[in-house]
Amino acid sequence: MREPESSQILKDRFADIFDDRSIETFQKFIAPSKDLMSCYRCAIMEIETKFRVLDERFSLAHDRNPIDNIQSRLKSPESIRDKLLRKNLPFTLEAIEKNLFDIAGLRIVCSFVDDIYMLADCLLQQDDITLIKRKDYIQKPKENGYRSLHLIVEVPIFLQDQKKLMKVEVQFRTIAMEFWASLEHQLRYKKSLSSDIVEKTTERLSRCADLSAHLDMQMQEIKDMIERE
Repeated sequence: MREPESSQILKDRFADIFDDRSIETFQKFIAPSKDLMSCYRCAIMEIETKFRVLDERFSLAHDRNPIDNIQSRLKSPESIRDKLLRKNLPFTLEAIEKNLFDIAGLRIVCSFVDDIYMLADCLLQQDDITLIKRKDYIQKPKENGYRSLHLIVEVPIFLQDQKKLMKVEVQFRTIAMEFWASLEHQLRYKKSLSSDIVEKTTERLSRCADLSAHLDMQMQEIKDMIERE
């Protein structure tokens, strides 16, 4: 089967990165980006500290922790390069800061769905946090069943001689959402999958997502019942 033209164009552009000129360009791009990556790491630490404080204070007041675990990640230089290529953007730090909002990422895995919205509201109420974008895939899941609350926020970091505003992507999931998304990613992103297998598994994965959502709803109702008592 002949690949779509757009796919072939994308492959050709990715191949260009390996010629001498492109390698040299990428090396020139990488050197100054180390400072920017350090700033993104600092932004991750700022946001993570905020959530650890919220978790500690909530635990003191309610005798339970709303956060099950916190995961963080920083996009690799290669992933950044590939995304700049896909978006037809130049290899510049300015292009990264203005157009790529998911370089620094945090995933907050919560016990219950209402913990997600409580923590998101608490974060956004802080006067040094600015909301850039919000996507609620819990209220409106993706077609494949994926559920999560995504926030892009801007947070200041304080360096030796300046204050710098950095963007961080924060994803909120319940334990059930995280379980489904992790396994779905492993199963669907295997390079050797045939189109026939993809078609056969799509509906089953969607049903599993529905079961996961039902489990979250049931556990939330049980928690609410216990707290009312």
